Amino acid sequence: MKNLKVARRYAKALLLIGKEDGQAEVYREELEAFSSLFKANPDLEAAISNPIYEAKGRQALLRSVVEKSGVSAVTASYLLLLFDKGRIGFLDVITSEYKEMADELKGIARASVSAATELSNETIEKIRSGLGRLTGKEVVLTVSQDPALIGGIVTKIGDLVLDGSIRTQLLNLKETLKRSEAV
Repeated sequence: MKNLKVARRYAKALLLIGKEDGQAEVYREELEAFSSLFKANPDLEAAISNPIYEAKGRQALLRSVVEKSGVSAVTASYLLLLFDKGRIGFLDVITSEYKEMADELKGIARASVSAATELSNETIEKIRSGLGRLTGKEVVLTVSQDPALIGGIVTKIGDLVLDGSIRTQLLNLKETLKRSEAV
């Protein structure tokens, strides 16, 4: 929980800078690229964030990677600040928080839809527009297939889960029957 608060604070700081200079989307892309670099190279992340290694060496390594990556001066300074404050290990969480805040700033809501079968483009568009009306935002939809649902769909947007799957309906029916037998 504390890490999330810290991540939000750092993400918000960069977003405010991005909002002010109009580069919020650039910073988002650069953070995502750096976060992906760390995910793809866990040894690199460990070498930079692990306090077992000497701080000067870790900072020099980070500085070298930042210079070679070609990120903007603001992102470079930001990453070095994260290192100096001992927060570079939270880069993934900070990036995630930044993306959420940047989407909010742009009026975008991200949603995922899981369906038992493949959905037609028309159905996907109806879901997207319905969620757009519900949230009042432009909705970016990620669609996946999950045969375990048996039928129906499960939609997640933010903290809201709309579960219209047959699997859940059957589980609810099972629980209702169990409760009625116990009476």
